[in-house]
Amino acid sequence: MPRTLSFKPTPMLSRHLRELGERLRLARIRRRIPMAMLAERAGTTRVTLSKIEHGEPSVTLGAYANVLQALGLADDLALLARDDVLGRALQDARTGQRATRPRQPRASPTPPEAGR
Repeated sequence: MPRTLSFKPTPMLSRHLRELGERLRLARIRRRIPMAMLAERAGTTRVTLSKIEHGEPSVTLGAYANVLQALGLADDLALLARDDVLGRALQDARTGQRATRPRQPRASPTPPEAGR
């Protein structure tokens, strides 16, 4: 029985997955690897490989990773979410902030009165 998604991917996510699938399909074609052979090397079926090449969001990340490895592109996984620009900006904004409530400033000593 086919799995159903419990969420609807955003249009942007759908576009990214389609583009990834197309890049994987082109990589397979450039290497002149038939679908059946790549599916076997990736430990999946031709149906799942077809879904990957079409950018189906229901396919697991592990299946995508196996196809990348079978194509010799597994090092590309290290590039995913590598530059967390937003996370780093948030971290930098919090730098120097205390986790607890800051202390109240101490009362400064009164300066001696001049001229007495």
